[in-house]
Amino acid sequence: MIKILFVCHGNICRSPMAEFVFKDMVKKRGLEREFHIESRATHTDEIWNGQGSPVYPPARAKLNEVGISCAGKHAQLLAKSDYKDYDYIIGMDGENARWMPRILGGDRDNKICLLLDYTDHPRDVADPWYTGNFEITYTDIVEGCEAFLDYLKDEGVL
Repeated sequence: MIKILFVCHGNICRSPMAEFVFKDMVKKRGLEREFHIESRATHTDEIWNGQGSPVYPPARAKLNEVGISCAGKHAQLLAKSDYKDYDYIIGMDGENARWMPRILGGDRDNKICLLLDYTDHPRDVADPWYTGNFEITYTDIVEGCEAFLDYLKDEGVL
């Protein structure tokens, strides 16, 4: 089983969108049994007294618009123990790339990467928290998830 963890700042927009888009992609290809897919936050901004916020309403609306449910998802904090539990730990932007190794205790096995590094045009996934443009974020995430899935096939992981 391939264990994938998507990571962003608060785990209410980009990383849950990536989690559920990727789950949808592998399900449509009949590969859901090959994967365990989750998402986490690098910061506690959306976690209060141990309870995470649900997926941000505009992110949830965008997923619903394309027929993907994220029901029941609440923000969770990235933990040092996640490093041993996941094969790929995929951040959404450069800020995540700086925080993930600090939280995870380094990256001795080269598990940490950015989603759009798998594409022909590496860049940060657009942050809709600041732009309000969930369409661009969704487009970036689909591009990255498709490229990541292609990478796994090309590498013989699938």
